[in-house]
Amino acid sequence: MSRVRSLSVRIASISLLLGGTLLLAACPPRESIESINRDPGRFHGQEITVAGRVVNSFAVMGVGAFELDDGTGRLWVFSDKYGIPSQGAGITVTGIIEQGFSLGGRNFATIPRETRARS
Repeated sequence: MSRVRSLSVRIASISLLLGGTLLLAACPPRESIESINRDPGRFHGQEITVAGRVVNSFAVMGVGAFELDDGTGRLWVFSDKYGIPSQGAGITVTGIIEQGFSLGGRNFATIPRETRARS
C-alpha cells in the first residue's frame, strides 16, 4: 500500500508543477513603465502587465482612465469594464497597448486598454 501512496504523491506533485508552469507561461510579462514610454512602438498591439500606484484618475459616462506610477515613470490606463481604482491604490494591470487614443477631451499618445480584471 505504501508504494501506491508514494506513486500517487509523485503524480500529484508532477501535476501541480506542470499546472503551475502552464499558468505562469500564460501570463504576459510584467514591464516597467519606463520601457513602455521609451519605446511605445515596440509594445503597440501587445498585451502587457504593469504594476504600480494610482496617482490620478477620471471617468466619463461609465468609462475612464487612471494614471499609474511604478517608480520608473507614469502611464495612463483606459478602463471600460473594470471600473476606476481609488487614488493611492497599489494595483497590477494587464492590457493591450494602443496609440493615438482620445477620451473625454483628453488625448493620449500611448495607453493600455485593460483586458483582464486587475489584482
